Amino acid sequence: MPKYETWAPERANEIIAQHQDQKGAALPILHALQEVFGCVPLAAEPLIADALNITRAEVHGCVTFYHDFRREPPGRRTLKICLAESCQASGVRALAKRAKEKLGVEMGGTTADARVTLEPVYCLGLCHSSPAAMLDKDVYAALDEERLDELLKEAQS
Repeated sequence: MPKYETWAPERANEIIAQHQDQKGAALPILHALQEVFGCVPLAAEPLIADALNITRAEVHGCVTFYHDFRREPPGRRTLKICLAESCQASGVRALAKRAKEKLGVEMGGTTADARVTLEPVYCLGLCHSSPAAMLDKDVYAALDEERLDELLKEAQS
C-alpha cells in the first residue's frame, strides 16, 4: 500500500503551486493531490479554486465527474470491475454482486480492514474478452466466478 501523507493545507498549496501555471491545470492538480494524499479532500477544493481563479463549483464538478478521484484514501489494493455494456452483456453484474458480498462493501467502498477498495470502472478496453477487471495495475479478462474468487483472495492477502 502506498504511504500517503496526512492532509495538510500547506502541503496542498505547495502541490497546487507546482501545477497552477500549466494549461488545464485543474486535472494535473487533482491528480497530484490524490497521489500525495491518496484522495482529493473536500478541503482542497477552495484552495484550488482560489489558485486557479475559478469557482468551487467548477472544482467540485471536476472531482465528482471523473470516477478516478476519491474522497477517502483507498485500501491497500484496489479491485476495479468493468460495468460497461460489453461486460454487462457477458454477466458482470453477477460477478460484481459476488465481489460486493465477499468483501462486504458496496462499489466505491473499502473493507473494514482497509485491505481492498472495490470500484466500478467503465471500460478497460477488453470488450472482446469480457467481463474484465483490474487489480491495482493488472488487468484480467474473461472473468468467471473462479477467477474472480482468485482475484479477491489475492487482493485480501
